[in-house]
Amino acid sequence: MPDDSYDPYFTLLYEVGIINQISTAFLETRLPDGLLVSHFGVVSHLIRVRDGATPLELARAFQVAKTTMTHTLAGLETHGFVEMRPNPDDKRSKRVWLTSEGRQFRDDALARMEPLLETLSERFSSERVVEMLPDLAEFRAVIDRLRDGIS
Repeated sequence: MPDDSYDPYFTLLYEVGIINQISTAFLETRLPDGLLVSHFGVVSHLIRVRDGATPLELARAFQVAKTTMTHTLAGLETHGFVEMRPNPDDKRSKRVWLTSEGRQFRDDALARMEPLLETLSERFSSERVVEMLPDLAEFRAVIDRLRDGIS
Protein backbone atom coordinates (compact mmCIF):
# COMPACT_ATOMS: atom_id res chain seq x y z
CA MET A 1 0.00 0.00 0.00
CA PRO A 2 1.47 3.36 -0.94
CA ASP A 3 2.39 5.85 1.73
CA ASP A 4 -0.39 8.38 2.57
CA SER A 5 2.00 11.15 1.57
CA TYR A 6 1.41 10.08 -2.05
CA ASP A 7 -2.31 10.90 -1.80
CA PRO A 8 -2.02 14.44 -3.23
CA TYR A 9 -0.15 13.11 -6.28
CA PHE A 10 -2.74 10.43 -6.93
CA THR A 11 -5.52 12.97 -6.42
CA LEU A 12 -3.92 15.33 -8.95
CA LEU A 13 -3.60 12.52 -11.52
CA TYR A 14 -7.19 11.49 -10.81
CA GLU A 15 -8.53 15.04 -11.21
CA VAL A 16 -6.57 15.60 -14.43
CA GLY A 17 -7.95 12.31 -15.77
CA ILE A 18 -11.52 13.36 -15.01
CA ILE A 19 -10.91 16.78 -16.58
CA ASN A 20 -9.65 15.00 -19.68
CA GLN A 21 -12.69 12.70 -19.84
CA ILE A 22 -15.17 15.55 -19.45
CA SER A 23 -13.48 17.90 -21.89
CA THR A 24 -13.06 15.09 -24.44
CA ALA A 25 -16.76 14.23 -24.23
CA PHE A 26 -17.70 17.92 -24.47
CA LEU A 27 -15.59 18.40 -27.60
CA GLU A 28 -16.52 15.13 -29.28
CA THR A 29 -20.25 15.93 -29.17
CA ARG A 30 -19.50 19.19 -31.00
CA LEU A 31 -17.39 17.78 -33.84
CA PRO A 32 -18.84 17.15 -37.29
CA ASP A 33 -20.15 13.65 -37.97
CA GLY A 34 -17.42 11.13 -38.63
CA LEU A 35 -14.74 13.09 -36.78
CA LEU A 36 -13.33 12.21 -33.39
CA VAL A 37 -11.26 13.88 -30.72
CA SER A 38 -8.30 11.90 -32.07
CA HIS A 39 -8.67 13.77 -35.38
CA PHE A 40 -8.83 17.10 -33.55
CA GLY A 41 -5.82 16.12 -31.46
CA VAL A 42 -3.64 15.34 -34.48
CA VAL A 43 -4.58 18.58 -36.23
CA SER A 44 -3.92 20.57 -33.05
CA HIS A 45 -0.58 18.82 -32.57
CA LEU A 46 0.48 19.64 -36.12
CA ILE A 47 -0.42 23.29 -35.55
CA ARG A 48 1.10 23.55 -32.07
CA VAL A 49 4.18 21.34 -32.35
CA ARG A 50 5.22 20.65 -35.91
CA ASP A 51 3.60 20.47 -39.30
CA GLY A 52 5.32 17.95 -41.56
CA ALA A 53 5.74 15.13 -39.02
CA THR A 54 5.91 11.52 -40.14
CA PRO A 55 3.12 9.10 -39.17
CA LEU A 56 5.58 7.26 -36.93
CA GLU A 57 6.51 10.49 -35.12
CA LEU A 58 2.83 11.22 -34.60
CA ALA A 59 2.15 7.68 -33.37
CA ARG A 60 4.93 8.05 -30.81
CA ALA A 61 3.68 11.48 -29.72
CA PHE A 62 0.17 10.09 -29.17
CA GLN A 63 1.38 6.76 -27.73
CA VAL A 64 -0.59 4.69 -30.23
CA ALA A 65 0.37 1.99 -32.70
CA LYS A 66 1.48 3.20 -36.12
CA THR A 67 -1.52 1.40 -37.66
CA THR A 68 -3.86 3.35 -35.40
CA MET A 69 -2.24 6.62 -36.43
CA THR A 70 -2.36 5.61 -40.10
CA HIS A 71 -6.11 5.04 -39.72
CA THR A 72 -6.58 8.44 -38.03
CA LEU A 73 -4.54 10.15 -40.76
CA ALA A 74 -6.58 8.41 -43.47
CA GLY A 75 -9.73 9.91 -41.95
CA LEU A 76 -8.15 13.36 -41.88
CA GLU A 77 -7.00 12.96 -45.47
CA THR A 78 -10.49 11.87 -46.56
CA HIS A 79 -11.89 15.09 -45.07
CA GLY A 80 -9.18 17.14 -46.80
CA PHE A 81 -7.61 18.23 -43.51
CA VAL A 82 -4.12 16.86 -44.21
CA GLU A 83 -1.97 16.01 -47.19
CA MET A 84 0.42 13.09 -47.20
CA ARG A 85 3.58 14.00 -49.11
CA PRO A 86 6.71 11.94 -49.79
CA ASN A 87 9.39 12.30 -47.14
CA PRO A 88 12.46 13.81 -48.84
CA ASP A 89 14.67 12.33 -46.08
CA ASP A 90 13.33 8.78 -46.39
CA LYS A 91 11.60 7.72 -49.62
CA ARG A 92 9.86 4.85 -47.78
CA SER A 93 7.80 7.17 -45.57
CA LYS A 94 5.58 10.20 -45.88
CA ARG A 95 5.16 13.47 -44.03
CA VAL A 96 1.85 14.93 -42.90
CA TRP A 97 0.99 18.51 -43.82
CA LEU A 98 -2.06 20.47 -42.74
CA THR A 99 -4.32 22.04 -45.30
CA SER A 100 -6.23 25.27 -44.86
CA GLU A 101 -9.33 23.11 -44.36
CA GLY A 102 -7.56 21.33 -41.49
CA ARG A 103 -6.75 24.62 -39.81
CA GLN A 104 -10.36 25.73 -40.30
CA PHE A 105 -11.61 22.45 -38.77
CA ARG A 106 -9.56 23.18 -35.63
CA ASP A 107 -10.72 26.81 -35.48
CA ASP A 108 -14.35 25.72 -35.85
CA ALA A 109 -13.97 23.07 -33.15
CA LEU A 110 -12.43 25.60 -30.77
CA ALA A 111 -15.31 27.97 -31.48
CA ARG A 112 -17.73 25.19 -30.50
CA MET A 113 -15.89 24.94 -27.18
CA GLU A 114 -16.78 28.56 -26.40
CA PRO A 115 -19.68 27.79 -24.01
CA LEU A 116 -17.37 25.72 -21.81
CA LEU A 117 -14.55 28.24 -22.01
CA GLU A 118 -16.87 31.14 -21.23
CA THR A 119 -18.21 29.41 -18.14
CA LEU A 120 -14.67 28.60 -17.02
CA SER A 121 -13.62 32.22 -17.56
CA GLU A 122 -16.43 33.35 -15.27
CA ARG A 123 -15.08 31.11 -12.48
CA PHE A 124 -11.34 31.33 -13.08
CA SER A 125 -9.58 34.49 -14.21
CA SER A 126 -7.17 34.15 -17.12
CA GLU A 127 -4.42 35.28 -14.75
CA ARG A 128 -5.18 32.39 -12.39
CA VAL A 129 -5.18 29.90 -15.26
CA VAL A 130 -1.90 31.29 -16.60
CA GLU A 131 -0.40 30.84 -13.12
CA MET A 132 -1.41 27.14 -13.11
CA LEU A 133 0.04 26.33 -16.50
CA PRO A 134 3.79 26.21 -15.73
CA ASP A 135 3.30 23.77 -12.85
CA LEU A 136 0.97 21.57 -14.91
CA ALA A 137 3.37 21.65 -17.88
CA GLU A 138 6.28 20.66 -15.63
CA PHE A 139 4.19 17.88 -14.04
CA ARG A 140 3.31 16.60 -17.51
CA ALA A 141 6.94 16.75 -18.66
CA VAL A 142 8.08 14.69 -15.66
CA ILE A 143 5.43 12.02 -16.26
CA ASP A 144 6.28 12.00 -19.96
CA ARG A 145 9.96 11.37 -19.24
CA LEU A 146 9.09 8.63 -16.73
CA ARG A 147 6.84 6.99 -19.31
CA ASP A 148 9.77 6.96 -21.72
CA GLY A 149 12.01 5.44 -19.03
CA ILE A 150 13.97 8.65 -18.45
CA SER A 151 14.00 10.16 -14.97
